[in-house]
Amino acid sequence: MNGSTQIIPMKPYAESSEKNKEPILVILKEIFARRKRVLEIASGTGQHAVHFARELRHLIWQPSELPQHLAGIQAWVDEAQLPNVIEPLALDVNDTNWPVTSVDAIFNANTVHIISWQEVERMFWHINRVIDPGGCVCFYGPYNYGGNFTSESNARFDAWLKSRNPNSGVRDFEAMNDLANYYGLSLKHDIEMPSNNRILAWEMFDR
Repeated sequence: MNGSTQIIPMKPYAESSEKNKEPILVILKEIFARRKRVLEIASGTGQHAVHFARELRHLIWQPSELPQHLAGIQAWVDEAQLPNVIEPLALDVNDTNWPVTSVDAIFNANTVHIISWQEVERMFWHINRVIDPGGCVCFYGPYNYGGNFTSESNARFDAWLKSRNPNSGVRDFEAMNDLANYYGLSLKHDIEMPSNNRILAWEMFDR
């Protein structure tokens, strides 16, 4: 038999992404209404990228992830065939340089509690370099306030995270906001979301 067999990667799937995509979309429709190009940091399975791009047609959506996850994201992108989703980029918060230079919006979901605080700091160092003046940075996930958990489920989640990696854990809102301020970002939205999550959105000061 001549020819070769093309191996098509299976689409990865996360139930949490399926559950939270609609509540997040409602908020993004407002805060990304006047944006043009979004870098999604740590796109995970790719479910968010294609869903948000399909519903927010005015945006160019740039997914990114660690190299080992790109094939799964590409499978979602290939199936969706959306003109406003770009091929996913290999991106690590620890990289010296990010392969993107200018965006007016950044989105991230459920990453800062998984990576170390030093890596969160590194992420904001990069964000400061790629976000345009007046650009919007939007993070989704659980946060503590005044050093306290907002729910018993978040406390259990934090303990589980730390059992896997002592450097991870639910972050304090105040520490996140201080870090954002240090890198020229001003808080515009702190929005309560389902399942004890929040959306934090900052805007870059004009430079």
